[in-house]
Amino acid sequence: MHAQILTTTRQPLAPAVLPDPRPGPQQLLIAVRACAVCRTDLHVVDGELADAKLPLVPGHEIIGTVVEKGAAAERFAIGDRVGVPWLGWTCGVCEYCRGGRENLCDRARFTGYQIDGGYAELTLADERFCFAIDRRYGDVEAAPLMCAGLIGYRTLRMAGDARCLGIYGFGAAAHIVAQVARHQRRRLFAFTRSGDKAAQDFARSLGAEWAGDSTAQPPEPLDAALIFAPVGPLVPAALAATKKGGVVVCGGIHMSDIPSFPYRILWEERVVRSVANLTRRDAEEFLALAPEAGVRTETVTYPLDRANDALSDLRGGALRGAAVLVP
Repeated sequence: MHAQILTTTRQPLAPAVLPDPRPGPQQLLIAVRACAVCRTDLHVVDGELADAKLPLVPGHEIIGTVVEKGAAAERFAIGDRVGVPWLGWTCGVCEYCRGGRENLCDRARFTGYQIDGGYAELTLADERFCFAIDRRYGDVEAAPLMCAGLIGYRTLRMAGDARCLGIYGFGAAAHIVAQVARHQRRRLFAFTRSGDKAAQDFARSLGAEWAGDSTAQPPEPLDAALIFAPVGPLVPAALAATKKGGVVVCGGIHMSDIPSFPYRILWEERVVRSVANLTRRDAEEFLALAPEAGVRTETVTYPLDRANDALSDLRGGALRGAAVLVP
């Protein structure tokens, strides 16, 4: 099979022809039809997430078709379309798994990080961590739902019932969660890179009442702020924009250092919290909600052999929505 592989961090991916993988007992062999490009892929490629398996096939927003099953795989049939997310395996027995918080499993393994992912023609996945995809979505359209959508949904959940939301960083995750939030009749304010009028216009087109620079104050205090940009200084900025009792939720897996800030902007029971990975329950809930909420994804497609271009465009903020590789 053809694939794009990471052999050394901070270096471009390299094309490779690899042996076709064979499924283990509970695994599916999946023909990849689309794989979205996530900012987490950048963190892996750039070495900001340590201990990636090398060499590695990146990619964890996978849509594909089951072409072979392991002997104990029973959830899906040959020909079924499935989605594969970031969470690829958990132990099932630790305190976190037993307590319904498998996203915090100490032994968890992740697709496109410790498990070869979807920047390839074929991939393997544990069937317990795969999901059926609604027929209303095409392959390319569905791919960003598998991480940008799932992490965005978990981040939104962490904001509770906040009615007035600020979204910092209006990329792939934000453009999906904005649609869910509007479906839930929440109010939206969008914060972008300084002077990024295109992103601000994009946010307004998806229902934001106001859109401006990330350093600006919104027209009124926020009940909650969701931060998707991996920029530590946005944390104190969001706190300063949030009303008493509000919450600032950091939705990324990696962020630059958070600078010191005065206690007064945290006081009055404001909360700062992070989101780590996802659970299968998140996926089940979100994948049922997305079509009912009318969620649509904006995508830019690239052939598999242009994976480096897709990563570069994401790094440079040149995308509206999500990049998607098509083998």
